[in-house]
Amino acid sequence: MERRRKGRIVVLHLAARFPFAGILWQLLHHLVGLRQLGFDVYYLEDHGAWTYDPICQTPVANPDSNLRSLVAALERFGFADRWAFYDCERNEYLGLSRARCYELLVEADAVINLCAATELRDEHRRSRCLIYVQTDPGILQVQLAHGDVAVVDDVSAHHLHFTYALNIDESDCLLPAGGITWRRARPPVLLDQWRYIAPLRADDYFTTVCTWRNKGKDIELGSETYFWSKDVTFRRFLNVANLADQTIELATDLTTGGDFDQAIAGGFAVVPALPMSLDLDQYRRYVAASRGEFTASKDVVVRTRSGWFSDRSVCYLAAGRPVVTQTTGFEKYLPADKGLIAFATADEAVAAIRAINRDYRSHSRAAFAIAAEYFAAPKPLMSSRYLVSNSKTIARSDPSTAACRCSRDIATTVSSGRSASNSRRPRSTEPPL
Repeated sequence: MERRRKGRIVVLHLAARFPFAGILWQLLHHLVGLRQLGFDVYYLEDHGAWTYDPICQTPVANPDSNLRSLVAALERFGFADRWAFYDCERNEYLGLSRARCYELLVEADAVINLCAATELRDEHRRSRCLIYVQTDPGILQVQLAHGDVAVVDDVSAHHLHFTYALNIDESDCLLPAGGITWRRARPPVLLDQWRYIAPLRADDYFTTVCTWRNKGKDIELGSETYFWSKDVTFRRFLNVANLADQTIELATDLTTGGDFDQAIAGGFAVVPALPMSLDLDQYRRYVAASRGEFTASKDVVVRTRSGWFSDRSVCYLAAGRPVVTQTTGFEKYLPADKGLIAFATADEAVAAIRAINRDYRSHSRAAFAIAAEYFAAPKPLMSSRYLVSNSKTIARSDPSTAACRCSRDIATTVSSGRSASNSRRPRSTEPPL
């Protein structure tokens, strides 16, 4: 007998637009997590942008190559007949028909705009409850604060707003709320997809996967510029590997230049992120076989004290691999002294790595325990459980009335301490890594 569904949810995202394994895992963690809660879940990618070719490093009109990887993953996880992609060049929907997609947007109890992947059009605005999920805070908050008309219109059309900026609206967070009531969110992870996936590598390297330099979303607050890039912060820690007597491998796009030379001289190994980071299973094995993760964070989330925490780091934790990562303020909300250790200086980073290496098994167990307690799907998605009791009422209501009720119900659920998903970002051709 088929299990009774508790409501219908449509997830908007950009896994075909940016065909990186980390982004695809982010989507799958949400889709499967919502299904675990009993929802009838559909995936719709209709942002109307060209897809990104990671080899040529440019947007391209033909989405077929990127779609093949996405569709294979959706079929593998049980969403074979529950997806659609809008090909803007051909003006056609692939997978589900245009008519069915429009129906779903109206019928769904909630439409989750994950990563703020889609700028809303009329068909989206007919949805009963639009949920904005921001995974990459910074420029959006500044645009809202400056009153950017198009951004304000798009964001305010959503009924609920979630962000990975755990420290938003706190006295020590420099990011403005921009007139939005932000609800804190943690990235979900499927524990069974990461635990015991691969044994430790023989070389025992700490690793991370990243884009070395991002462009296009720097922000100005007061007289300060905050950079939407990791190279600015990572340079300060390129001697950590030698000081800790621990090789750290960077899987990245850094191949030459002063940063590359400094990394090698500082005891880092540097390898290409491609093609590993394009394959769902190769990426997972790379993470799971690492001794742990050592990483810095983008300047914009560090110096603003945003409280941001990486969903890639969550995957390391779920694999039982300790994480040593730069402080952003997240340590106010997550345990950060064993299994997960925050650092602000090179000396603190070295001490963290040495502590893990002295008692690796204990830190490994603590890493997995943090993943299980704070990030295991469907826990971070539990605020969506408002649909369990209200989906029938919402379905019978006028959409405008339902939207108001939807907002009140989730607000009540979140205030009880069960937080969920994220919020939104402006369009960019830069991969969101």
